[in-house]
Amino acid sequence: MREHHPFEPFAPEGSTKLILGSFPGKESTQNKRVNDWFYCASRNQFWKILEIVFEKDLSNKNDKQELFIDNKLAITDILLSCERRDDKNADENLINKEYNKDVINEILTRNVIRKILFTSKNVHREFVDNFDVTGEIELVVLPSPSPIYRRLSLQEKAKIYKYYLTQV
Repeated sequence: MREHHPFEPFAPEGSTKLILGSFPGKESTQNKRVNDWFYCASRNQFWKILEIVFEKDLSNKNDKQELFIDNKLAITDILLSCERRDDKNADENLINKEYNKDVINEILTRNVIRKILFTSKNVHREFVDNFDVTGEIELVVLPSPSPIYRRLSLQEKAKIYKYYLTQV
């Protein structure tokens, strides 16, 4: 079954950093809830990491979007649609991919993006293989916020995210 990305890209005017993930889990694409937004799977650590980094409660979508506006952060995913092999969420099970090229190119054109921050090595690799980036944009691979990635603790992940998200 083909799934389409459930969230609109979010790129506040003047964004200087773009966070790129791969594609939402099936919980988001198949059962969208009102307060859902990027990285809304209950086990994903993305928002827990950002709560530590910015010392803010990010329990609702408005607070998350306000944080992105205040910090000139944009967010979207590299895939617009895909299918899942074996009905599994892992990136290696995403097949028949349609890349989100128009949206990402528009974000890069309308803003002065200085850094693209990838939420995994896989996302970075797919980006490099499928997108053309010109100019002085730093490409940074962040530790995966997936709970499966246990090489680093939540606090260690937050320290790395803080370094890249709070730099000018």
